Amino acid sequence: MKLSVRTIMIETGFTPVVTINHRDAIRYDLHPRDRVLLEAVGKRQKRRVIAVVDVSNADRSVKEGTIGILVEAASELGVTDGDTVDVHPEQKPDAVRLIRKKMAGETLTDKEYDRIVKDIVAGALTEVELTYFVAAASIRGLDMEEVAALTKAVAQNGSRFSTDKRPVVDKHCVGGVPGNRTTMIVVPILAAFGLTMPKTSSRAITSPAGTADTMETLCKVSLSLPEMKRIVSSAGACIAWGGSLGLAPADDKIIRIEKPMSIDAPGLMLSSVMAKKYSVGSTHVLIDVPFGRTAKVTSRKEAEELKQHFLTLGKLLGMRMTVLLTDGRQPIGNGIGPVLEARDVLAVLKAEKDAPADLREKGLLLAAEMLEFSGSVKRGAGYEVARDILDSGSAWKKMQEIIAAQGSNGPLVLGSKRLVVRSTASGTVREIDNLAISKLARMAGAPITKGAGLYLHKKAGDRVQKGEALYTAYADSAEKLRHVRIYDEKLRPFTVR
Repeated sequence: MKLSVRTIMIETGFTPVVTINHRDAIRYDLHPRDRVLLEAVGKRQKRRVIAVVDVSNADRSVKEGTIGILVEAASELGVTDGDTVDVHPEQKPDAVRLIRKKMAGETLTDKEYDRIVKDIVAGALTEVELTYFVAAASIRGLDMEEVAALTKAVAQNGSRFSTDKRPVVDKHCVGGVPGNRTTMIVVPILAAFGLTMPKTSSRAITSPAGTADTMETLCKVSLSLPEMKRIVSSAGACIAWGGSLGLAPADDKIIRIEKPMSIDAPGLMLSSVMAKKYSVGSTHVLIDVPFGRTAKVTSRKEAEELKQHFLTLGKLLGMRMTVLLTDGRQPIGNGIGPVLEARDVLAVLKAEKDAPADLREKGLLLAAEMLEFSGSVKRGAGYEVARDILDSGSAWKKMQEIIAAQGSNGPLVLGSKRLVVRSTASGTVREIDNLAISKLARMAGAPITKGAGLYLHKKAGDRVQKGEALYTAYADSAEKLRHVRIYDEKLRPFTVR
């Protein structure tokens, strides 16, 4: 059937959606959620798009003989209002059958995971179908061979970064600890030593800042693959946002499904982390697993299990892995939020006297482990080498080179409104709740407002007097700070006694 195009200025990010009039739906035996193949009529270059059908009962919205096409599908087809498209019924992709197979508890093969991922990347699966896949992976679980198969499929069905230099080093933190911006210290130390580190990082999902959010306060992080290759070739490293590079695009869609339900299936998490390492050709990978009562990983037992999973997956993927279990009982550094965290990082790199000691120390420990693990220095010598690179100013010089290569951004500006939250008792800070701190920083506006967040004046073990400042909240409006005050009284992020 041929229908006239009416463009709808909405994007879904998933399978394109088209809307047809209810009379046309009856005439051509189409039902909601059916698939159709669209072909542009009369265009020099023949383009095709698979879309999901929505049926409109309101004649004013989509008239009989017309088809409402969301802007992303219209762009892909090269059509505008008034153009004509040919519409044909389309069968469900084979991935749907495979998802049902996984839902039944069966183990899938490498080829089957590749088919599923290809359909995810092509936009052939609806949100509902992809949700079933995520649920099946979460409830039924994936064995390590399946995780490896999914990881390879996700990496291979996307852009790839390659270099002749060896080793190619990388690191990742599983998260859950606010302010843990060690990547921005480790990368310039290792690059200054001469190692190659094409680091891709994520934006915040539920935290006050991801590494990409913090790095973006200093320079451009949305790089193209050619830009990334140029920067790594000249500076030896980069810190880029993975979402702009086309690396592992299926993973971004899977994460979008996981987020609303806070699903964190172990197999999908492992695959998500390692697909990005695999796609940039990493040969040596360091995984940081912080654990603590209010961290993402809550116990040493859970951390040890995760460590073994990473080591096993590394072998299956042909990558050398080392995993460090680190202290996740409280935030790292003083700043929580993009600008505040960037200020901490710069203080460490510049060797300023008031630089947060815990952030400096953890950055050095991670850099030392990679120097030794990669075979660049002998065992036991890594810490001294890393410290010398940091204290000599070589790491700061390298960071300036990376920032300049990626494109420097403007000055660091804090939120114009601030609120000092003071202790209601004298004593010792016994605990700082990671989850509560993250929640309060996000309520202040982080990471959307780059200058919003919290600055911690006290850490666990510090003495505090009644009325002394525990933290300062920064925001761009008094209303946001009012909510911080209200929820501080409910969440009680600091335990003082």
